[in-house]
Amino acid sequence: LYLWVMIFNTTHNNKEDTATINSLLGKSYNFVTAIKLGGVGSKRMVIDAVSPGFLKVLNAVSDVNYGNIELREKGIIVHINKGLKNFSWPIPYYQLHTYKTEGFSIHAHGNFVRFKNNKLLQENKKFLAKIINLKIENNKQYDFQ
Repeated sequence: LYLWVMIFNTTHNNKEDTATINSLLGKSYNFVTAIKLGGVGSKRMVIDAVSPGFLKVLNAVSDVNYGNIELREKGIIVHINKGLKNFSWPIPYYQLHTYKTEGFSIHAHGNFVRFKNNKLLQENKKFLAKIINLKIENNKQYDFQ
């Protein structure tokens, strides 16, 4: 079974990658909408573990790996920082699964990113609840009548 994962190197602006992400998740929220939503980006969090397919986007040495989450109309983007490089993993709401384990993990396409349960994760509690609520709202359009 081969699972192709779209993870983009977003260190530099690439029009094709931006168009792909926008077609999948919708464009970034405008300033006014972002204010109404109470923010569309999480604070940074420490990445505790990732699936084997994502090891290439983490620091090889024992540096701390950071990530954050951006909200879009039809999903989220998990941003991972590796040194001076940035990688983005777009996930539509209908493919998104979240788990509260010893940290907080995001799963899609057979892959995952788990954030460490520490002060940084606690500061993002409201934001993570917002993701779950938006996923529920988004799933309502697929409900059977």
